[in-house]
Amino acid sequence: MYYVNDKEFNCSISVTLDIFNDRWKLSIIWHLLQDNKRFKDLHEEISEITQKTLTVKLKELEYKNIINREVFPEVPPKVVYSLTDAGKRLKPLLEDMYEWGVKYVEEFGTITEENMCYSEKNRRKNK
Repeated sequence: MYYVNDKEFNCSISVTLDIFNDRWKLSIIWHLLQDNKRFKDLHEEISEITQKTLTVKLKELEYKNIINREVFPEVPPKVVYSLTDAGKRLKPLLEDMYEWGVKYVEEFGTITEENMCYSEKNRRKNK
C-alpha cells in the first residue's frame, strides 16, 4: 500500500496518475524545465490555458511538491515558479514524450511552424 498526499494507493502508477490527472500539469512542468518562470510568462507560453485554470494547477503542483512558489517582497509582488527536485526528475520522461510525439506526428501527420508550441520552437532552434 502507498500513502501519500493524504491518500491511499494500491500501486505506484496510481500515485503518478493521481498527480498528473489532466493535460495541463505536464505542460506546466515542461515549460519550467527550461527555466524558472513568473505566472505571466507561463500563461503566455501555455496560451490555451485560462488564468484561473493555471492558478489552480500551480497550486495543485505546489501541494504535491512538484513545484516551488517563491514570493519576493516587492511592490507589486513578484512570484517565481520553479521545479522541486521531484519535478526535475521528470525531465528524461518528458523529453522522451516530446521525442515520441514528434516522431508520431512525422509518421502520421504534419508539423508546421505556426502550430508549434513556444518551447518546441526554441528547442528546434537550439538543436
